[in-house]
Amino acid sequence: MGGLLSRRWERGRERAGDPGGLRLEVPPGLPVTLGYDAVGVPARHGLRMLSRLPRTGCVYSDTDWWWWIVPAGSDTELTWPLPSYYSPGAYVPAAPRLIHWPDDASPYTPPIPLYLMICQITGTAPAWASYGLRSAQGA
Repeated sequence: MGGLLSRRWERGRERAGDPGGLRLEVPPGLPVTLGYDAVGVPARHGLRMLSRLPRTGCVYSDTDWWWWIVPAGSDTELTWPLPSYYSPGAYVPAAPRLIHWPDDASPYTPPIPLYLMICQITGTAPAWASYGLRSAQGA
């Protein structure tokens, strides 16, 4: 799938009961006790991110996208900036191959450093949800 993910695939992915695409499979022997999702970025950013993240879990790539395995729900109260793509259940439009095996027994890339790296690369300010927070004036 050339370029950015097609709008058609995105809409199809979000339909209830129809995840679309192929599910990334975590290699046997790596525990996924937290469940897992995937965060994709265009391939042009992949190598730079892989070399700069302090800890990296399983990473997959195809011609156009690199995908990082993160714990399920890593999109809670976060807005992942475009052109990144957050994929609940780690469903992707193509069949990527595993290109990075984690240094330890965890398949996960910590989502907050990954999120901050994507924000930096895209020139986007992090968007943290502020539910329940008060300012100093409102306290």
